[in-house]
Amino acid sequence: MKFRLPHPLILLVGCIAFAAILTHVLPAGQYDRRDDPVTGRSVVVAGSYKHVDPKPLSFFDTLVAIPKGMLSAGSVIYFVMLVGGAFTVVDKTGALQVLMDALVSTLSGHSLLVLPVVSIAFATGGAIENMQEEILAFVPLLMLLMRRLGFRPVVGIAASLGSAIVGSAFSPINPFQVGIAQKVAGLPLLSGWAFRLATLVAALTVWIAWTIRWASRTRVRAESGDARGPVVSMRRQMLVLTSVGAAFVLLIIGVSRWDWDFDQLSGLFFLMGVIAGIVGGLGAEGTAEGFVDGFRGMAYAAMLIGFARAIFVVMDEGRVVDTIVNALFTPLSHLPVAASATGMIAAHAIIHIPVPSVSGHAVLTMPLLIPLSDLLGLSRQVTVLAYQVGAGLCELITPTNGAVVAMIAAAGLKYEEWLAFVTPIYAILMLFGAAMVSTAIAIGWR
Repeated sequence: MKFRLPHPLILLVGCIAFAAILTHVLPAGQYDRRDDPVTGRSVVVAGSYKHVDPKPLSFFDTLVAIPKGMLSAGSVIYFVMLVGGAFTVVDKTGALQVLMDALVSTLSGHSLLVLPVVSIAFATGGAIENMQEEILAFVPLLMLLMRRLGFRPVVGIAASLGSAIVGSAFSPINPFQVGIAQKVAGLPLLSGWAFRLATLVAALTVWIAWTIRWASRTRVRAESGDARGPVVSMRRQMLVLTSVGAAFVLLIIGVSRWDWDFDQLSGLFFLMGVIAGIVGGLGAEGTAEGFVDGFRGMAYAAMLIGFARAIFVVMDEGRVVDTIVNALFTPLSHLPVAASATGMIAAHAIIHIPVPSVSGHAVLTMPLLIPLSDLLGLSRQVTVLAYQVGAGLCELITPTNGAVVAMIAAAGLKYEEWLAFVTPIYAILMLFGAAMVSTAIAIGWR
């Protein structure tokens, strides 16, 4: 009998219910927090864990956590909706079909070459700025390209979001992951970059090779072009594609230089959709209808992000997140150095399920692990690397990562199809990460 997971919405509701049960079973506990001027964030105080009054969530409190999760993820949800609307407008102009025809013609006979190119591009985004939710903007383009080249949707997700996650996990410069972790650890930013860069190149090579192998073995008949959208002049279609290209250029500049967040990006893509609809000949009425169709198509993916965020809301309000962290890290102090480092990787992977934010994960765990690593004689660089591997790679598989569940939903993919692709390579990369940690210890990396 073929293995099949429940519907993603059922899976997430089950996770929310399990999190609520944990608030009744686990003892409540919390660490003290302090404002850290170096990171600009609230970090835990090592050795301050204490039991507090329990706050188990009732059935109704658990239900209320769902809209709270949606409110917490509001900026991302609105971003997904507006991106979906904007690209539906672009698609209705027929411009995307023209672009895909040109790409497929260019890649004729060499379609597999697109995978390393796309993977390296998105891995660079992940390594530089922890790109994940932003990739949802590329879903319409990616899925259309995959269909035209004869690849399954899972290949498009692997080459884009998967590559970005791997790039983030081993990055020497990601400010939201290794950057914050190094600040908390008292290490200079970019220190140890050469070792991390070599590790990143090796890990990304393995990921790309796995993606190409999977794409080759699961290839289907390529979809031919069609005549979707109104028949408009080539000049109009070029104007539409120019507006799309300009939007992505502004996205890169805005995120890297102007500290844009999802609110600014949402406004940008709304403007892109309006311009594309007008210059593409849809008119105000057609543009509005395109946005409505896009909202309808992305509503499911957007809601999944809110449900995923609700899992953390439940455990945080139930005061059991710190309890789990304390229970996982305390036993590591009794292990030999190498075993302790490997144990950190596993503990980070488990903790990242209820704490899916890499930056939130760093300020929660690193202040506890740095004193422990000093006590054990373990390099702080190794401690940071163990965090990167455990938390970063967990992003590939955890259902609490809203970007993953939303991308899967937007691509029309089943969660078990993604797991069938990613589970073996996830295990391989975790073992690789553990080997790199052991190597770092052996060479005395500081």
